[in-house]
Amino acid sequence: MEILPILKSAVVIMIPILFAASGGLFPALAGILNIALEGLLLAGAFSSLAVFHLTGNIALSVTAAVFAAMSLSAIHVFASFKLRANIFISGLAVNLFSTGLCTVLSGKLFNTRGVVAFQNDIKIPSSLAVWYLFFLIILLIITWLAVNKTPFGVRLRSCENSSEALVSLGIDPQFYRIIALFMSGVTCGIGGSFLSLNIGAFVPGISAGKGWIALVVIFLGGRKPLGILAAALVFGIAEAFSNHAQGIWNIPADFILAFPYICTFMVLVIVSALLKLHHNFKI
Repeated sequence: MEILPILKSAVVIMIPILFAASGGLFPALAGILNIALEGLLLAGAFSSLAVFHLTGNIALSVTAAVFAAMSLSAIHVFASFKLRANIFISGLAVNLFSTGLCTVLSGKLFNTRGVVAFQNDIKIPSSLAVWYLFFLIILLIITWLAVNKTPFGVRLRSCENSSEALVSLGIDPQFYRIIALFMSGVTCGIGGSFLSLNIGAFVPGISAGKGWIALVVIFLGGRKPLGILAAALVFGIAEAFSNHAQGIWNIPADFILAFPYICTFMVLVIVSALLKLHHNFKI
């Protein structure tokens, strides 16, 4: 089995996961687990395809994806902070709403609830993944600087354990949590647009659990930009390996398809055990 094709596939698989994880990092640092990442990715994927189908313009497609994901984030914020709904229930509702909305809109706009392929002659550039990867690296650098080198990052991280101190200084922690959730919408929209633009089609369930994997990546990477990059790459390699292994090894297909998730689970268990041992050793 050749290594280079696996690494190329791993990078492509990693891109949407890392976009979602980089956005989900901000709420995590503020003490919020944004479980709506899956629905935001899906909304971005469908919106980008629909706009590209009408305009053939990649920039407009990505913009539409960001707008759609941010709109869902706005609903999530309104339900969680204005209506005082449980933020986890609200996140699950966003995921379910996004899935249903994409299905309904697909039937109305394209007369199908299945696969929707581009129906124009405009081709997606072969260098699309390179551009997304380049922007992703810049995003991670900006994220690291924003979190560690700016007053915004200090206040954001203080929302988790020192929110009372922020209030005493006249700073509203809720404002930073809301901004963090909207940041998730921006990055998930971009990541979702890559999902559909990269293959030239929208497939129901195209996010395929990548939003949930992004949550794992955030904590597996220690809630640090470099850490989530490494964690996303590990998962990308595992999934790429499982894709290339199909048809080569005489192993049941179900086990091969489950291989990346098994790897993720095993790594999570190992990391959790190591952290617990480290904590006990410090005590």
